[in-house]
Amino acid sequence: MPEKSARARRPGPEVEAALADAAPTTSSTPVTTPSTAGEPGPGTRAGVRSVGRAVRQASLRDQNLSLALRHVLESDRPLSRADIAAATGLARATVSGLVDQLIAADLLVELEPQAAQRAGRPAVPLAVARGTVAGIGMEVNVDYLGVRALDLAGRVLTERIELGDFRDSDPVVVLDRLAHIAGRVIANLSADGVRVAGTALALPGLVDRVTGPLRVAPNLGWRDVDVVALLSAHPVLAGFPPRLANEANLAARAEADVRRQAGVRPSFMYISGEVGIGGAIVLDGEIFPGRHGWSGEIGHTVVDAFRAPDGEPGRLPGVSTLEDFAGQDALMRGAGLPLAAPLSALVERAREGDAAALASLHRGGTALGVAVANVVSVVDVGLVVLGGTFGEVYPFVREAVEAQLERCVIFAPWSPVEVSVARSGEFPAMTGGALAVLRLVVADPLAWGGAGGAGGGGESVPSSSAFPSA
Repeated sequence: MPEKSARARRPGPEVEAALADAAPTTSSTPVTTPSTAGEPGPGTRAGVRSVGRAVRQASLRDQNLSLALRHVLESDRPLSRADIAAATGLARATVSGLVDQLIAADLLVELEPQAAQRAGRPAVPLAVARGTVAGIGMEVNVDYLGVRALDLAGRVLTERIELGDFRDSDPVVVLDRLAHIAGRVIANLSADGVRVAGTALALPGLVDRVTGPLRVAPNLGWRDVDVVALLSAHPVLAGFPPRLANEANLAARAEADVRRQAGVRPSFMYISGEVGIGGAIVLDGEIFPGRHGWSGEIGHTVVDAFRAPDGEPGRLPGVSTLEDFAGQDALMRGAGLPLAAPLSALVERAREGDAAALASLHRGGTALGVAVANVVSVVDVGLVVLGGTFGEVYPFVREAVEAQLERCVIFAPWSPVEVSVARSGEFPAMTGGALAVLRLVVADPLAWGGAGGAGGGGESVPSSSAFPSA
């Protein structure tokens, strides 16, 4: 199968910005505790209280380490120790100690000192270390497998994409191929001295919580697959068992991080178009997962409850879903193109003014607009982001989507819903997976070793409930 790879590639400012809110949502307020100097030892009842207090102090230190690291990550300019102290309210001596630990853990680096504007020592700006710790995002989709590694600075360190047709495929065979691709990526990182924090896998279907199983992926033909067990059986991934998430949720994670500006965390509906259609709801910068992590399955919403398009049976008895009108196969079929043809063929025909191509895209855009209007009316978001195939055909479906949002959303006359193309680049679900892993690093910095932590040596991240449902 064709394969492409890249190493140490900078993905541009949009993905550079994707780590801006990489840490899980935690308080931005520093935590302090009284000194325990001179208290009794652990052999007394007071000593037991002292041990408990010491444990709490360690926890508070970890929270403040995370706070300091996040301030450097989120800043649009290099910060000094004094800047962090001013922003957090922590004492300068405390911040200096925290920063020293983060530098020892190879998570922060010092840049060249800047000339002092006033009398005193020059400020030493800080930056996130590059190429020391990586999160790995993997993806299985209908027509490709992929693995991408990002570092804390947002750089793509290495990636591999393998094209293929995985409809009605054997999950054992496909996941074995994915494990071999991941093995090559991990080997490249290890050769460069990069510590792997963990892996996350994007799947086009219903994932039951973080560890699985995958309940159903209709376009792959998979049902009740223990994905984590299959991948963990591979020697390379045994130490890096993946966390699982829906493809659209992880793509939305990457999009949300790109769109975070000036501390404002966006709310929007993300639509991922492929052969199937996925969706995710983002509220204040965080994915709304639902009870099982199954929210956003907009492709399976009913668009026509009485007939299927062009007389073909729908996915549900007697009804037609959004995918029957606006999935990639439906768009290609409506334009009179072979299903195996690339999407670029449809785009090219539309640009040339081909009537069948334009009609197919308009029909798909109209159905998409109706389905999205229902979601928008329920969750009250003001932005719809079109990604995947919809990003590629955006110029030809935008007006149809907007027309239905204006017609069907009750609050549209007072608060129009904006439609935008995704900004998170190619293969955003892999980026989102890597970012989700790196959020764990930021949440518990010293677990990632170097000279200052307990981890290191390529050890995997322990299973943690801190991993977002996205």
